[in-house]
Amino acid sequence: MTARLSTRPFWYLRHGETDWNARGLSQGRSDIELNQNGIEQAERAAQVMAKHWDDFAPITRIVSSPLKRAFRTAEIVAQALATQDRVLLPITTETDLQEVCFGEQEGQPMGSWYDSWIAGDYTPKGAEVFQDLVSRAVGAVDRATSGEGAALIVCHGAMFRALRMAMGLPANVRLQNAVPLWLTPGSPEPLPWVLTDVTQHG
Repeated sequence: MTARLSTRPFWYLRHGETDWNARGLSQGRSDIELNQNGIEQAERAAQVMAKHWDDFAPITRIVSSPLKRAFRTAEIVAQALATQDRVLLPITTETDLQEVCFGEQEGQPMGSWYDSWIAGDYTPKGAEVFQDLVSRAVGAVDRATSGEGAALIVCHGAMFRALRMAMGLPANVRLQNAVPLWLTPGSPEPLPWVLTDVTQHG
């Protein structure tokens, strides 16, 4: 049975672009830095979140994957929000928010095997099983959102596929770099979660 998230809304941001993203390579656990475009994407995401802060919920803290591309995105967002008359938010890392290990597929062009991986029919050699990723992602997000107020989780693309499954949504949907989302549980449970692309709001 697929794990389900606790019913606490939160903000979600995939990290900004890296050179491997631009080249269409699977990154997984490889610790790749943001490129210049990724830095600028993170800055724009912060501007969007600052603009719509009061439309959803004020961010009280940032919880990030420890991988460089995510943590640097979190730092850029925190600084940019602070310069727009928002508070300088604390950033913590959560080990279990780090991206899936893709094993032998890391550094290789993204292929057509994601559906088989998600279905449990294929796992690359040395990679994490998708259902294990779902359980890990749910535990990490539940810990990150358990405090007061709304957390901003800065994380990864495959992790988001796992969270989509835990939200009752189709899993294999690609999330673009640095698109801020506001995520709310379905009402009544167990309806699928509602994902709002904040860049398209108002």
